[in-house]
Amino acid sequence: MTQLDARPQAGDAVRRSGPADGGVREKGLGGNSVGLMGSAVIGISTVAPVYCLTSTLGSTAGEVGVQMPAVFLAGFLPMLLVAFAYRELNKVMPDCGTSFTWTVKAFGPRLGWMCGWGLVIATIIVLSNLAGVATSYFWLLAGEITGSDSIAALDDSKPVHILTCLVLIAAATAISYRGMTATKGVQYALVGLQLVVLAVFVAMALQKAGSGDFAASSVDFSWSWLNPFAVQSFAAFTAGLSLSIFMFWGWDACLTANEETTGSEKTPGRAALIAMVVLVGSYLATGIAAQMAVGAGDSGLGLANPDTSDNVFAALAGPVMGPGLGILLFLAVLASAAASLQTTFIPVARTVLAMSAYEALPASYARVHPRFRTPGRATVVAGIATGVFYTVMTLLSEHVLVDTIYALGLMICFYYALTAFACAWYFRADLTRSPRDLVFKGLCPVVGGSLLTAVFGKTLYDMWDPAYGSGSSVFGVGSVFVIGVGLLALGVVLMLVMRRRSPAFFRGEVLTKETPALVVEG
Repeated sequence: MTQLDARPQAGDAVRRSGPADGGVREKGLGGNSVGLMGSAVIGISTVAPVYCLTSTLGSTAGEVGVQMPAVFLAGFLPMLLVAFAYRELNKVMPDCGTSFTWTVKAFGPRLGWMCGWGLVIATIIVLSNLAGVATSYFWLLAGEITGSDSIAALDDSKPVHILTCLVLIAAATAISYRGMTATKGVQYALVGLQLVVLAVFVAMALQKAGSGDFAASSVDFSWSWLNPFAVQSFAAFTAGLSLSIFMFWGWDACLTANEETTGSEKTPGRAALIAMVVLVGSYLATGIAAQMAVGAGDSGLGLANPDTSDNVFAALAGPVMGPGLGILLFLAVLASAAASLQTTFIPVARTVLAMSAYEALPASYARVHPRFRTPGRATVVAGIATGVFYTVMTLLSEHVLVDTIYALGLMICFYYALTAFACAWYFRADLTRSPRDLVFKGLCPVVGGSLLTAVFGKTLYDMWDPAYGSGSSVFGVGSVFVIGVGLLALGVVLMLVMRRRSPAFFRGEVLTKETPALVVEG
């Protein structure tokens, strides 16, 4: 009997069931709560396409110019290849711990723990940014509705901004705490609103470009925009690619909800692929239309204007859609950030739940709410961590949004690449069985993981320079490097602490390739 069999939990009973390998490891979560469409909607919502576009469209154009659509496609490729790895792993191991669980089974507890940490800290970073964008657009929208510049200017006050941000985080935490059914119900309307408003923006931007309203900056479409080899330098390409990869991050929320999804072996993987197709289509259409209308220049309404590049839609809403419909774009960004703020709690809370259930984190995080069937403690702690992180970073740096987005790209590449390689290694004995196994269990994951590893290495090298990101530095070192590497180093420290508290897990006695399914009942 392992420690996992004997470990008591307050209010919970633990038992083992299922086959010796590949079984579903239920942990008390509400099963069969989400279908294919609901799972795809959660994936799209977590990515937050309108939020991603307003916060990175300009930054990407600033790095690669008119090749911005090509970089979107380049960022989509490794994500698609990694998505195949997630799909194959989920078929045999539909565990809410996803990257953590799979990497432990493939490579052992230490790499697995760090992979889980990469997912958790990436999620905390993006939650803080989502809350910040939602706060800014809340006050922008309030100012537009009331016609008062003084109300819109309240966002410039740090105390007001931080307080509003904390209220939004608390509200999102409360909704996520109440379970997947409550989450799913809100998401259909919010995702639908985002996609409809984006379609209207694209149509009106194309109309403006064709009418010559922005004659000084508009440009005609060129197929060369889709050529990644036309980017002026490799450094610019990797910087743009890091931002592009961030824009696709979050589709794996479909997988972390696998224990709550109907048909947990197949539905989450299919939902992830649907979400990614919708996202790449939305990004390409919006990027091309905006570039045709206002160009990729660094002045005026140009997408790369440094004064507006971190919030493009705030600058383009009125000129492109007019004062009336422009409010809809503000509303869409607010809805996008708020919706994603809610669903992004899904992967972090469920990863922490799995890590705790397998003794990689303190046992208290494995508690599931008896009524809502959610990892209540993990959700609340994630909300508190998000609020603390955003408050501290806002007080330390006025460019926190830009720098944390750049640092986020490092975290994403780290844990996605590890998961992709884990797939190829876990299924290494299957690769000669059929061409399909070779392609989807071996070739696609290895190529996707290698591409992300290359981006990780190049980004790590580039971000040492203070000019990378917002241009701020700490003792002469780029602040993006300090944020990214510092958070990964913090993970190593926490892992060493947990190794002393949970030696069985780190000796490989708790979670192995042959571990039977674990059920935690409230």
